[in-house]
Amino acid sequence: RVAILREQGVNGHVEMAAAFYRAGFAPFDVHMSDVQSGRVDLADFRGLVACGGFSYGDVLGAGEGWAKSILFNPAARAEFEAFFARSDSFALGVCNGCQMMSNLAEIIPGAQHWPKFRRNLSEQFEARFTMVEVPDNPSILFAGMAGTQVPVVVSHGEGRAVFASEADRAQARV
Repeated sequence: RVAILREQGVNGHVEMAAAFYRAGFAPFDVHMSDVQSGRVDLADFRGLVACGGFSYGDVLGAGEGWAKSILFNPAARAEFEAFFARSDSFALGVCNGCQMMSNLAEIIPGAQHWPKFRRNLSEQFEARFTMVEVPDNPSILFAGMAGTQVPVVVSHGEGRAVFASEADRAQARV
């Protein structure tokens, strides 16, 4: 079971659910209000995917605002802290969901070196087409894919990774 998490304005959840369904998961549509109100318990899921696309109208810092709706809500924070503390769970953040996850680093074990994502220096939406090689790694999302080369489109208005220090940047390359 994987929670396909969304917030106001997120529009990538249907495609994400379809992708996870095709990969053999059982996806469930989970809105942030479901978690905040206690209607949904993250303990019922093995995976959590924070989707992207115009959360909070895609204003600057939308992912940060989303994270604060978790960090400043005691019930939601407890749910997410418990989920991230489990050894049998995984999480994926895409687009604004990635920004949100980077802003939850204080409650995600092992995330102390993660960057924040800030407005591009060009002040514009930017896109890149890049070739990515999957290294050998413990991720269940890349199991059996070591050495695979895949073209990936990367695009965002706030895609500039800003690290707290050079040491943190160096850790990201490990």
